[in-house]
Amino acid sequence: MSRWSWILTRIVRKVWFRAVAISLASVALAILVGVIAPWLPYEFGGEMGQDAVGTILGIMASSMLAVTTFSLSAMVSAYSSATQLATPRATQLLMDDPTSQNALSTFLGAFVFSIVGIIGLQTGVYGHDGRIILFGATVLIVILVVATLLRWIAHLTTFGRMADVIDRVEDAAGKAMARFAADPHLGGRPAVPIPPAATPVTGSRTGYVTHVDVPALGRIAARAGATIHVTVLPGSMVHPARDLVRVEGAVDDAMRDALRDAFTIERHRSFDQDHQLGLIALSEIASRALAPATNDPGTAIEVLNALLRVLLRLPAADPDAGEMAARPAVHVARAAIDDMLADAFRPILREGGRETEVTMRLTGTLAALHAALPRARPSIRALADQCAAQARRSTEDADDLAAFEACHARGWPA
Repeated sequence: MSRWSWILTRIVRKVWFRAVAISLASVALAILVGVIAPWLPYEFGGEMGQDAVGTILGIMASSMLAVTTFSLSAMVSAYSSATQLATPRATQLLMDDPTSQNALSTFLGAFVFSIVGIIGLQTGVYGHDGRIILFGATVLIVILVVATLLRWIAHLTTFGRMADVIDRVEDAAGKAMARFAADPHLGGRPAVPIPPAATPVTGSRTGYVTHVDVPALGRIAARAGATIHVTVLPGSMVHPARDLVRVEGAVDDAMRDALRDAFTIERHRSFDQDHQLGLIALSEIASRALAPATNDPGTAIEVLNALLRVLLRLPAADPDAGEMAARPAVHVARAAIDDMLADAFRPILREGGRETEVTMRLTGTLAALHAALPRARPSIRALADQCAAQARRSTEDADDLAAFEACHARGWPA
């Protein structure tokens, strides 16, 4: 995905974008009623006083302001709950929730429509026909608000709860992992040994790489007749002393600036291209649930199920080499499976050794991954051995240890 497409996708997901769009549409609707009324080819029969529409708009304006304030409070409470109970990394997923954004934007748009309509009535912009059209538009807005409010009430029963947060993180991690599985090199070629004479290009900012515009790097390589080796991946922490790329060929100042512009560096990681962030967030949820102060092994087991579904999206084989050769001369390393497994299971292994139910599910999860991912079997086997050693050290009850040994023997026969 190009940088501008990625930026546009992120903007569309922001709550302010929907709020601004719906508010502008509400203003346009209120103004359009006054504009088109004089040009209608016929007149409406019946009488409708100015106060009739004005009263409805006044009620809607005051109520929508209160509902908007309540919705904001509910959203902030959900963000705080997710931060305290699950992981702060899940907050950005809750902020991108389309249902809450649509509800807040609809309530705000209805409030703006009411205010503009009241102003138009008080200034005499709407004539007889205009008031009738405004009344019809108001009825439609009320129906939309009621439907949105009912959906919002139903949504609040689960919004920000633990199961909802786990599902959201799993969905984000699964989508990122599916994109990684489809193209582990982000549109470039597989990594190759970098010649010692290749010119390093460093960044000018400190932060996390959130996006790499490989198509832009390909255009730079084609113009300069060079080969580019990307040395950092989305999720990497970079600073002015760390290389972003190494270039085989001549590099001038303009090319350095263009290469730096292909990397988006921000203070915080995002889920879009960073498939490991979802694994980290899930493991943080499980680690917090297994803390002695919380002692919630059921949540850790749900996280292990989610991690299994996410990691099973990994490709069983490498992409076709012939298709890779036709790509731009940009070599991008793929994330190591060992790092993914460590991000996913190391915190759970550290915190869950004393919980027999968790260790039993963990060894079963690792056995399932061992069967599905042949290339990662040595790393997965090592984690399974660590899990068994941890359980044997931490489990004091003989019956619990026997139950774990039986489960471990089924998944990992001698």
